[in-house]
Amino acid sequence: MQQLLVIHHAPTHNVQQLLESALRGANHPDIESVEVTSVPALAWARGEQDETVIQQADGYLFITPANFGYMSGALKHVFDSTFLKIGGSLSADGSASGSGSEARRRLYGLIVHGRYDTTGAVRSVEGIVGGLGWRRGGEILEALGDVTPEHLEAAEDLGATVAIQLVD
Repeated sequence: MQQLLVIHHAPTHNVQQLLESALRGANHPDIESVEVTSVPALAWARGEQDETVIQQADGYLFITPANFGYMSGALKHVFDSTFLKIGGSLSADGSASGSGSEARRRLYGLIVHGRYDTTGAVRSVEGIVGGLGWRRGGEILEALGDVTPEHLEAAEDLGATVAIQLVD
């Protein structure tokens, strides 16, 4: 059974709606042999999770608001506290090098909600997962403003897309 880990920080109704849609897609009844686990990013800050749950997963879906041009602090803490333990590597200048060995080439998906801009949040997550050597399992969903039915459909599609690729 393949493991899809959904790590999310959903402090607003908009992000919560995107999370629920993504989970609906990932748990679609036609997708067999994938177990979906949803964990709030704050679980790492509270000491309820560590790198083990990330190491055991075969793929990931990250859902975050864009805060001040960056991913949420909660999601950033997940990466800060686990990066080197889950196979990340750094260049001599301290930047992510992408040459770590553990968990390389794993799939990930990303959903970002922002009021006005999501560019910095997307760039920050992409930089970190690049240092892990992970590969994108679908188009990044960047939802601006109030969440629309189209955003919710795209979130559901991305959840299903990442999950189905784990069994292909």
